[in-house]
Amino acid sequence: MKLKPLADRVVIKMVEAEEKTKSGIILTGSAKEKPEVAQVIEVGPGGMVDGKEVVMTVKPGDKVITSKYSGTEVKIDGEAYTIVRQSDILAIVE
Repeated sequence: MKLKPLADRVVIKMVEAEEKTKSGIILTGSAKEKPEVAQVIEVGPGGMVDGKEVVMTVKPGDKVITSKYSGTEVKIDGEAYTIVRQSDILAIVE
């Protein structure tokens, strides 16, 4: 099954948290931070949203940082995805 977002929506998948620190210390499950970086899976077409023209600036494959509590979480075929508005994306990680 494939998700196809509408309007200014973007489907993202959170990137797994690091299991080691930069110094090489292995983290236990409770010590890992919630991941902040997500990968863009699918992008809506943009267009007129709330009376304003929205041009989509992210594309599939981009790594992005989103607002911490934004979006709607869904599970498709056992995989967890989040659907957010493009305006909830704070930055593209390069």
